[in-house]
Amino acid sequence: MENYEVLLATIALMMGASWASGINLYAVLLVLGWGGSTGHIDLPAELSVLEDPLVIAAAGVMYFIEFFMDKIPGMDSVWDSIQTFVRIPAGAMLAAGAVGDVTPALEIAAGILGGGVAATSHATKTGTRLLINTSPEPFTNWSASIGGDLLVLSGMWAALKHPEIFLVLFIFFLGFSIWFLPKLWLLIKVLLSKTGKFLGLTKAPTFVPNEPGSCILKAESQQHDQITALERLEQLRDKGILTEQELEQQKNSILKGNVQ
Repeated sequence: MENYEVLLATIALMMGASWASGINLYAVLLVLGWGGSTGHIDLPAELSVLEDPLVIAAAGVMYFIEFFMDKIPGMDSVWDSIQTFVRIPAGAMLAAGAVGDVTPALEIAAGILGGGVAATSHATKTGTRLLINTSPEPFTNWSASIGGDLLVLSGMWAALKHPEIFLVLFIFFLGFSIWFLPKLWLLIKVLLSKTGKFLGLTKAPTFVPNEPGSCILKAESQQHDQITALERLEQLRDKGILTEQELEQQKNSILKGNVQ
């Protein structure tokens, strides 16, 4: 029973740290570092470096910067783009360190899982905030940012104090992400397409002769030109400019595809 509880706590810490890193890495580092240094959290030896005052101070400074950057519309998306190169690797490292001193294969496997989880939560947050930024008012942005911070803190608390509850909620999160991320990506593509057209960066599709269906369009265009030319010839005949013989000659020429 004791081994089962230790395993459950390890998995919850591994998944919780990597999941929360994709949303707000520096809040995770502060929670783990401060909790470990004060004795509230029993960290594995591989993560004990987070208890160092220098690491805690650095995490605090970066959290202070992110706290304000994450609440400025537009700048939060730029910040999230930059943090892609930090959150995902850090999530993988925290997951690998959470399993403790085990075989290298298990640490690598934990790092791969942690990196994937961090990438999933990071993509969900970044895409959602990008859509929120289409609204010029800042209140929605502030609410989303504060909500993200509270989500990280409550999630880490659940992972450390109630691993069973956290893992159940984590499974729901994975299912939601699998359903939500493709739809989120489609919405972002539509947004980027409309933005590109508004700024004149993209153009409407042009006619390319070798593309499928172009032959049909070309035939319809030629048929329309022929009808227009025949109508014009009949008008000239009615005005007495063309004789019946000249009209027939011109008709034959047009129907053969030689519009004059």
